[in-house]
Amino acid sequence: MSVIFSRECEYAIQALIFLAKQERNTWISIKDVAQQINIPQHFLGKIFQKLVQKGIVISQKGFSGGFKLTKDVNKISIFEVVEAIDGDGYRTKCVMGFPDCSADSPCPIHNKWKSIRDDFVKLIKSKKLFELAHEIKKPGY
Repeated sequence: MSVIFSRECEYAIQALIFLAKQERNTWISIKDVAQQINIPQHFLGKIFQKLVQKGIVISQKGFSGGFKLTKDVNKISIFEVVEAIDGDGYRTKCVMGFPDCSADSPCPIHNKWKSIRDDFVKLIKSKKLFELAHEIKKPGY
């Protein structure tokens, strides 16, 4: 599990990269996604429910159904996915876990983390699924 994102968010990003690599407007079954990238199918189902609610993917029931992206892969940022799954906690919570950490009452690394976090947010806002799908070298994608 990463330091910043939940496992659920990591899986969402991985699943969406997989969908981004598929032919546009092709319905992909949750079973295929789960098998190809080695994510538990039941857990992935719950993740996809959230992604459907947030309008990132759409679903269609039935034999030829499945999931597909709602927008062009050039328009979906990692920021959008992270906010859909994890919310803004990575931007608002103390990296050291102090509940009362703030600009007025900073933890020992508050100011340094703020700078890193701001750069990180810029990065995930600028990175689109298209880029990640074309840059990934992992088998199965």
